[in-house]
Amino acid sequence: MADIFDKEMRSIVMKKVRTKGNKSTELKLISLFKKYDIKGWRRGYPVKGHPDFVFLQARVAIFVDGCFWHGHDCRNTRPKENEEYWTKKRKCNKKHDQEITEYFRKRGWNVIRVWECELKSVTLPSKLDFLLV
Repeated sequence: MADIFDKEMRSIVMKKVRTKGNKSTELKLISLFKKYDIKGWRRGYPVKGHPDFVFLQARVAIFVDGCFWHGHDCRNTRPKENEEYWTKKRKCNKKHDQEITEYFRKRGWNVIRVWECELKSVTLPSKLDFLLV
């Protein structure tokens, strides 16, 4: 399907995509933290890589990654228009994610990446079960 916007308008639209406060990602995880009475997390912690949540005492950084933007193929959504650009964009995002994960791990942190699709359920993703202790 062809894009309904010209290049300039598409750029304006894409700039309005929010990186924080997204209801399908970070806000959903906050609601799960509250539901399961998980304490000790901080949001917006000023550190390279900008994890969505940190648990300072446990040295855990949690990144909530949007499936499309970070290259998860759960929906197999790939734009036909400007395909080369989007392929390169997702590849760069994945590389950056790997670099940031390594940055934290070298400093003794555990890094957890939660996919947007894992938050569709009303339960905590199993990779976060350790927080229930």
